[in-house]
Amino acid sequence: MGENITFLLQLIVTGLVLGSVYSLVALGFVLIYKSTSVLNFAQGELLMFGAYICLVLTVQYQVPFIWSFLLTLVFSFLLGFLLERVLLRPMLGESIISIIMVTIALSTLMRSVMQIIWGTQTKVFPPIFSDTPITVFGLFVAEVHLYSLGIAGICVAMFSLFFKFSSAGLAMRVTAFNQQVAQTMGINIRRIFALAWAISAVVSSIGGVILGNINGINNALAIMGLKVFPCVILGGLDSIIGAIVGSFIMGILENIAGGYLDPILGGGVKEVAPFVFLVIILMIRPYGLFGKKLVERL
Repeated sequence: MGENITFLLQLIVTGLVLGSVYSLVALGFVLIYKSTSVLNFAQGELLMFGAYICLVLTVQYQVPFIWSFLLTLVFSFLLGFLLERVLLRPMLGESIISIIMVTIALSTLMRSVMQIIWGTQTKVFPPIFSDTPITVFGLFVAEVHLYSLGIAGICVAMFSLFFKFSSAGLAMRVTAFNQQVAQTMGINIRRIFALAWAISAVVSSIGGVILGNINGINNALAIMGLKVFPCVILGGLDSIIGAIVGSFIMGILENIAGGYLDPILGGGVKEVAPFVFLVIILMIRPYGLFGKKLVERL
């Protein structure tokens, strides 16, 4: 009995770590959607870009990891700003589906370029964290998992405070609520769009660096964008709190399904379980756990 409980708790802890990374990527999805009403399907590639940049700075240029990490955030911010300015801004006024198709094309382009530059082999960071597991309440937790959970938690808290108390965050919230109202208040909508893309690239890069330290870096990182999408839908597409809660739910659910059902059914359940759970929830709450229920009057 004790072993079963310990195994369950171990799966939950690992699921929390996975959910914390999901929450960062989900935050990037929600930021862009709330500000521009666009789903960015290149979110996984932004994550992979950040991981590769940090790895190159750390390994090839021998920059200490902490400075590599900070420089990666700067590069990611500039990339997000540049993508909005060059690719998305000319699309203002076009249909939403056209803009979404641009993000899909961007996803393919970025993945191909990174594959040309860095290849397809899995690359790993030098040992930054200790390999010796840490015992927490009788559970064995890798040091990198603890740091990952802590970094993700701090980042989510910082961005939440940014949206609630800073003038830029307030402007983004007003823009998300109603773009016409924001313009009448003197808010530069285009600047808000660029800021949303830049911040989205930053949070995705943080997730990429965390995952790169845990599992290594390869093209599979780009798939993380699609894996996180159910978390965003579950929480409610326009809810930051919902994206965070949905990410932790999906992370824990995925881990538990992998631990208990994969051995019985021969594998594959871990990848499918979040989507099955999402369908069930959407049958009950079509707008997600924290999404706004829209009522149209004819």
